[in-house]
Amino acid sequence: MNRLGKKANETLIEMALSADGEECNGPETISTAGSEIPSSSEIDKRHQSKDSIFFRDGVRRIDFVLSYVDDLNKEWEKKLERRKEFESNLQKAGLELETEDKKESEDGKIFFVKIHAPWEVLITYAEVLNIKVPIRENDIPPMVENPLDCVLFPLRLPEKVMHPEPDYFTAPFSKDKQELYLINDESTFFSPSMRNRIVNYILTRCPYGTEEGKKKFGIKRLLNNGTYTAAYPLHDCQYWKKASDPNCDSERYTLYMEWARFLRFYKEQPLVLIRKYYGEKIGIYFAWLGFYTEMLFLAAVVGLICFLYGLFTMDENMSSKEICDPAIGGEIIMCPLCDRDCEYWRLNTTCESSQYSHLFDNVATLFFAIFMGIWVTLFLEFWKRRQARLKYEWDLVDFEEEQQQLQLRPEYEAKCTQKKKNPVTQEMEPYLPLTSQAVRFCISGATVLFWVSLIIASMIAVIVYRLAVYAAFASLMENTQTLQPISGVLTPQLATSVTASCLNFVIIMILNFFYERIAIWITDMEIPRTHMEYENRLTMKMFLFQFVNYYSSCFYVAFFKGKFVGYPGAYTYMFNRWRNEECDPAGCLIELTTQLTIVMAGKQIWGNIQEAIVPWICNWWGRRKARNNPENLYSRWEQDHDLQTFGALGLFYEYLEMVIQFGFITLFVASFPLAPLLALMNNILEIRVDSWKLTTQYRRPVAAKAHSIGVWQEILNGMAILSVVTNAFIVAFTSDMIPRLVYYYAYSENEDSPMSGYINNSLSVFLISDFPERNEPKENPENFVICRYRDYRYPPDHEKKYLHTMQFWHILAAKLAFIIIMEHVVFIVKFFVAWMIPDVPADVKAKIKREKYLTQKILHEYELEKLKERLCQGDKRATEKEFIATEGRMELSRAM
Repeated sequence: MNRLGKKANETLIEMALSADGEECNGPETISTAGSEIPSSSEIDKRHQSKDSIFFRDGVRRIDFVLSYVDDLNKEWEKKLERRKEFESNLQKAGLELETEDKKESEDGKIFFVKIHAPWEVLITYAEVLNIKVPIRENDIPPMVENPLDCVLFPLRLPEKVMHPEPDYFTAPFSKDKQELYLINDESTFFSPSMRNRIVNYILTRCPYGTEEGKKKFGIKRLLNNGTYTAAYPLHDCQYWKKASDPNCDSERYTLYMEWARFLRFYKEQPLVLIRKYYGEKIGIYFAWLGFYTEMLFLAAVVGLICFLYGLFTMDENMSSKEICDPAIGGEIIMCPLCDRDCEYWRLNTTCESSQYSHLFDNVATLFFAIFMGIWVTLFLEFWKRRQARLKYEWDLVDFEEEQQQLQLRPEYEAKCTQKKKNPVTQEMEPYLPLTSQAVRFCISGATVLFWVSLIIASMIAVIVYRLAVYAAFASLMENTQTLQPISGVLTPQLATSVTASCLNFVIIMILNFFYERIAIWITDMEIPRTHMEYENRLTMKMFLFQFVNYYSSCFYVAFFKGKFVGYPGAYTYMFNRWRNEECDPAGCLIELTTQLTIVMAGKQIWGNIQEAIVPWICNWWGRRKARNNPENLYSRWEQDHDLQTFGALGLFYEYLEMVIQFGFITLFVASFPLAPLLALMNNILEIRVDSWKLTTQYRRPVAAKAHSIGVWQEILNGMAILSVVTNAFIVAFTSDMIPRLVYYYAYSENEDSPMSGYINNSLSVFLISDFPERNEPKENPENFVICRYRDYRYPPDHEKKYLHTMQFWHILAAKLAFIIIMEHVVFIVKFFVAWMIPDVPADVKAKIKREKYLTQKILHEYELEKLKERLCQGDKRATEKEFIATEGRMELSRAM
């Protein structure tokens, strides 16, 4: 191409620097270059379907599309000038443009600029981006067949879907060695995802002029200021039918039919095709989500068995039997649960709730807590192995994330005007002064601290709600006859817990909505240097907020509620006004289960509504005018323009959602063994919802590379360690297991039925006449003399009146000993399992070494042949020493 001639060996940044002083006044509508391509006037557009991914000539592929609206406002001239400059510079970089006039669009308002990257541009930037391409078909024998393949056959997809093309040995592309690569067809050598990645790299760095003394560049800034309304690569066809063009692979249609439909939920995912179409970054997410879902199956089965154990042994639970027995629970008068307005009540009114609490508070709880501590280690270790295999299969072994992600962000280059020499490259590059960094970090830290404090304040407000409405619920249920039939199930404690959980969930969603925008704003304000820094900072801010937002209420119920109550006559109060909550006589675990179920299930339902229904409604609304248009008038670029934007942070929200769910099924799983089952069912749906929306409701994302799940791996490791601690504390302090075991082994007096008498033993006695006026109920119609409360204190006639008994200290010591023993046992097993399981499978290590050796051999043989040719041609530069050095390098490669 003539336009590329003098710039063929320059990257875009070099071109921009050299052309900084040039004046560029390209036309608004830019025609294509090259005399070998027919002009648009020579093509009869009436006979060409606009549902195409090619230029009007039907040869050059559309790699990217820009759209804009030519609105005549006060900014019109400035936007026009920016577009002229930008598109002119794109042409200087070698890209070819073709503009569709607004008259051709469906609404008559939108211009579309189609972009094609010719071969010279592709090979230039393939070398810059270190893209790996095939050099020889892989001759390493495939893995030995799995003996379970026959059993798993119904879950398999067709081979042409799972492996759409052969496996190759690859090497980084070099313009000087083009004959080394398997280039059968220049138009298809680089996949569409590679092409759109290259074009996006150019677009994000292309300058468009100088404003206010600063050089401006990048498509992102042009989108933000309204110069362009959208920038996106095209899907290759409509998702519900194959493209009519035989040159189109119709990969979108294949993905929809084999992956995105819910009826395929039991099938494996076509990860190779996902990676080929969307890029490695999206491919690695779906690989992780699929693996996580597979591992959840084991946890869900074990959790279901533990739940069934509680269900089948419910009638054998001595504690609930005693509570329900009219001769025992019916004769025990409990102290009022609130001041003045609440009445004395009989213990057997909590009969049904005590039976239900046994579903989750039984000996299986301990087993399941230990099991999940080991399961999470197995999950993380086996994922490392799966990730290592994907890195090999997807040519990411030598992928240097630092090399790719440590490239400066265009926003950083634009906003940092000062420059200093890079000690590594010895080149001048922009930097942010230390004083500016310090100020930005202080503002960022203060903002995060304020929002975390706001969450804590909202949680305290919910606690105050609990304390304030409990008396109202107790009075309502006592005096309302219609509620009497369900009073055994819907106790005042449960009613307060359910309504407080729902209120807490609403507050979580509202705070989450606002904080997401705040987190992005303060991360942008910090001006991170690289894309990796940007994602890591945003991830940590969002995760810290979400951690406090979603888990604070569960931490309160698990570790604070009912722990600092005091005793009748000496209750503790929040803000000296509201009396602290007490746990149900059957324990606080059932309330933690309720809280966890509402927040976890509510988040999953709301998340699926946001992910699936909202984009579908938006797209339906946007396409309502075009539904009746014939296909040949509704172009491929217009169809994709009407879809939703996936965005650079699209995957971030998907990871965040799953990691928060991971916290629910690990941090508090001892209270709710069915949590993994709920997560499994949600994830089966999540995979299909994510694939459906990505394939049908969103524009095609720009392909991006990634060889791991990034910082999320460290977050998962941290949560895995924390989960051991939280579950040990839940079993010790939230459930009734330790007090029951202490009673069983140390205080039981009935050898035939060791647990009989436990309820009476766990309730202390209070003399009603000792109530101060503030706490004493207004009425005592049956003239009760004593009431009982949940604690281990001496009775009123003892010399140590209302002080803790020795049994209290024995139980406390047992709880602390249990925590220490459980933590050490689980941590020892975790670290032993992690040590036993290597991060990279042995066969993958061998294949990596084999591929490196063969690739080096091929490259060295190529260099040797070139040297021989030069020697035969009498090239003086090809000295004998150079020839010997090349042969020596081959010998060294063989030895390695």
